[in-house]
Amino acid sequence: MDRVRRIVKLAALAVTVAAIVEQLRLPAEQRTWEGRVGGLVPYDFRMPTFDRAKSRWWNPDDDRLFVPTVFGVGWTINAARLGRLLGLVAQAG
Repeated sequence: MDRVRRIVKLAALAVTVAAIVEQLRLPAEQRTWEGRVGGLVPYDFRMPTFDRAKSRWWNPDDDRLFVPTVFGVGWTINAARLGRLLGLVAQAG
């Protein structure tokens, strides 16, 4: 199990480094500090805002369960969608 944990940590570090390198290869005026590594893994290194956090952690208008994280690399869970799937939250609309 320890070996799997080390592999996951190494993969997360590699994706983070790839995201930073991707941005640093762009001219400074074109850097957005958000995007996807390899067109798959989302990243967002912009300063987090309340509105962005709310739209990722609780967004009843978004049908995705896994949404890009507020800060960093990877995904987070849209709690509103999870609540609907579990029958704890009424359908928006």
